[in-house]
Amino acid sequence: MNGLVLLSIAVGVFLAGYFLYARLIERILGVDPARQTPAHARRDGVDFIPAHPTVLFGHHFAAIAGAGPIVGPILAAEFGWGAVALWIILGCVFIGAAHDMISLFLSIRHDGESIGSVIGTILGRPGKVLFLLFSWSALILVVAEFTRQITGTFLADPAIATASLLFIAEAIVFGLCVNKFKMSVLWTSLVFVPLMFAFVWIGNVYPLDLVKLFGLTPETTALVWTAVLLVYCFFASTCPVWILLQPRDYLNSYLLYAMMALGFLGVIVAHPVMQLPAFAGFSVLKPTGATDMLFPFLFVTVACGACSGFHALVASGTTAKQLGNEKSTRPIAYGGMLLEGVLAIIALIGVAGTYGDSAAYFKDLMPDGLHAQPVPLFASTLAGFCIKAFSAVGIPVEIGAKLAKSFILLSVSAFLMTTVDAGTRLARFSWQELVGGVAKKDGPVGKVASNMYLGTLLVCLLAAGLLINKEASAQLWTIFASANQLLAALTLLSATLWFVRNNKPCWFTAIPTALMFSVSSWALGAIFMQSVSGDKIDFVRMAASGFLLLLAAILVCYAVRSGAKSISGSGK
Repeated sequence: MNGLVLLSIAVGVFLAGYFLYARLIERILGVDPARQTPAHARRDGVDFIPAHPTVLFGHHFAAIAGAGPIVGPILAAEFGWGAVALWIILGCVFIGAAHDMISLFLSIRHDGESIGSVIGTILGRPGKVLFLLFSWSALILVVAEFTRQITGTFLADPAIATASLLFIAEAIVFGLCVNKFKMSVLWTSLVFVPLMFAFVWIGNVYPLDLVKLFGLTPETTALVWTAVLLVYCFFASTCPVWILLQPRDYLNSYLLYAMMALGFLGVIVAHPVMQLPAFAGFSVLKPTGATDMLFPFLFVTVACGACSGFHALVASGTTAKQLGNEKSTRPIAYGGMLLEGVLAIIALIGVAGTYGDSAAYFKDLMPDGLHAQPVPLFASTLAGFCIKAFSAVGIPVEIGAKLAKSFILLSVSAFLMTTVDAGTRLARFSWQELVGGVAKKDGPVGKVASNMYLGTLLVCLLAAGLLINKEASAQLWTIFASANQLLAALTLLSATLWFVRNNKPCWFTAIPTALMFSVSSWALGAIFMQSVSGDKIDFVRMAASGFLLLLAAILVCYAVRSGAKSISGSGK
């Protein structure tokens, strides 16, 4: 199949889903534009702040996207492009986008509280505590995995490190201009958006290559960047959202829009033929000697490209606190997930349209034979599609390809940084709520443990511990993706119970709940068995998968009990 045909089919299905299926969900939920949102009712100038819908869409999209829709489809391409594309398209429309929209709506209707607090009203205090513990654990995996991806990007192209640091400084200045000096968003954007694109050129002229500048080894450089990024996460997750979170995500959205436009242009001009097999079989042998099964690993590997539990944490953790009107729920939540699906399809076309055999694909994907590097692979394949477009407008191929690759890497790294600092902030929220549910907030233990600086520091230190362990860091994506899908299943399960209690149809959450529970628990179970079946027990993978499975099993028991009470109560 031609890649342009696949992209056209995906966009067509996504548009139909937005205008038909999402409107159906909207009617079932009972979205009310006249109802006051928590951003107005609980406005505090730190977390609860009404944001312009365009700015909020940029924040939400940047926070949920990250590199998930890029990394997942590229890693899953080993199963065949047809299988991956089918799951992305159907998963986005009927599961992922619906999950995001419902999560945001439930949070709004519960005073902007996190999805953990919402679940607490359904499953009770023990259920809330267990869910918060599960989501906090999953968020630590998010921070660790995406920090590793950023570090790999900085090592692959030091120019991106320069551009990324400049971009952070620019976002802070933008936030001050709009929020403190009350400058127009439009006119400020006209200055700062072009400046952001200029950072790509500046980065290529002055690359921050620590290996050459200070004579460090690549391994030491990776540790330095890891430390710098975690310090950045600490700052970004503890400062008010208007200083960095809102302006950076708003500016980030222009990077991603431009990158996606570049991807569209590349696919249109190159119209590549999909060369990888459409279906590679129910099991795939990797160069490392490991065997991946289509069921369940296709579904959890694609992860954010089709459905993501992390999105519920973003929607309820930050977006719900900034949403000015309920009518924006569908375009921001459902529309944001569909746009992420488009990016996932472009990433898949880039790989499947470039590599004719799996051996070459694996060689470039895992250059060291251990750690997958999907982000640089995405940048090189997408830039390759753009060569014809550069030639058509007279840009020398060498210069155009270099700038295109650097721009794509900057865009992806910017969204990776958005994911890690948003993940750190959300983990801090989960930790504070978790402590509040176990210890008295006014007591000595509660006051210390619920301190936002201590909670953030704990998240950063635990993420650093996972990254220092080389064996654990190599397996982070699989563990994270499985936990992420199980988190989505738990959210959908709780939403189903909410619909039952409120006498609303629940089929559109009940069916996805069953599917997501099956594949995610199966994947975590497989990871657990793999960790204990070899000559050497992998204690990190064993502990992580076993702990997450145990928490999920207990939560399901609470959910079944709550559902039984709701059904029996409604029958009286």
